[in-house]
Amino acid sequence: MLKIAFDKIYKHSLEKNHRFPMDKYDLIPQRLIEEGTCNKNNFFIPGELSNHDVLSTHQKYYFERLISLSLTKKEIRPIGFPMSEELIVREKKISQGTIECSNFAIKNGISMNIAGGTHHAFYDRAEAFCMLNDQAIAANYLLNNKLASKILIIDLDVHQGNGTASIFKDNPSVFTLSFHGEKNYPFRKEKSDLDFGFEDHTADDFYLAKLKDTVPKVINDFMPDFIFYLAGVDILKNDKLGRLSMTIKGCNQRDSYILNACKTNNIPLQVSMGGGYSTDIEEIVEAHANTFRLAQEIYF
Repeated sequence: MLKIAFDKIYKHSLEKNHRFPMDKYDLIPQRLIEEGTCNKNNFFIPGELSNHDVLSTHQKYYFERLISLSLTKKEIRPIGFPMSEELIVREKKISQGTIECSNFAIKNGISMNIAGGTHHAFYDRAEAFCMLNDQAIAANYLLNNKLASKILIIDLDVHQGNGTASIFKDNPSVFTLSFHGEKNYPFRKEKSDLDFGFEDHTADDFYLAKLKDTVPKVINDFMPDFIFYLAGVDILKNDKLGRLSMTIKGCNQRDSYILNACKTNNIPLQVSMGGGYSTDIEEIVEAHANTFRLAQEIYF
């Protein structure tokens, strides 16, 4: 059975005029249930994240000040969210969801987090709506508990996973692969194990050809026994923060290729949904829903 991490607190309450569409966290599961792709048994509410698991990835001094709402104004400014206790609970739930998804993926082949993909969170600081790096925390959880020994993180969000790249830069057990907009945020890129930056307005054909040329080589050379996939849909043409020109069909083909590659190679896969800021909320929901449809179709 496909297991999906979801909690109502994923939809953090922000100022009424905040520009980023948080409604997708409610609308995606609603869509999946209404159309029959999933039922309520597919969804689970994550438990409590342990400090031990957080501190395998993040600096203690940073984490303690984050959860006590003691970050300085200078440290808060790059986050983009108003700080609150609810926001911290949300962030911890998302990371715990990805940990639990990792265990489900080992059992079932794949598992998914409605939220997650907080790849701009560094060891000792927060950036761009990311305070705790969910896939990095889950990767270290797997390594520390000897549930995996070689982990590949495929980050296809339109923004480079700078926090993830920095966290694992000296760790040979984790290979970081990032496809992103070359001229997009972050403007100072970190060095992943393999980066590919696309020019503005890159469309389906070139993107997909590069993906199909790159991913099999990385899998064959690195031979991972677990894969994390950040399936951001901010690669779409209408995305306010994207700058690429992918279609929903191209985005669907991208996800299909990754999921089929993992299934064919019998590598457990955890998927976090990442960014999506289209001018049309329906487009965001549909693009994300496609990823869940593919998971059901390919794995179950």
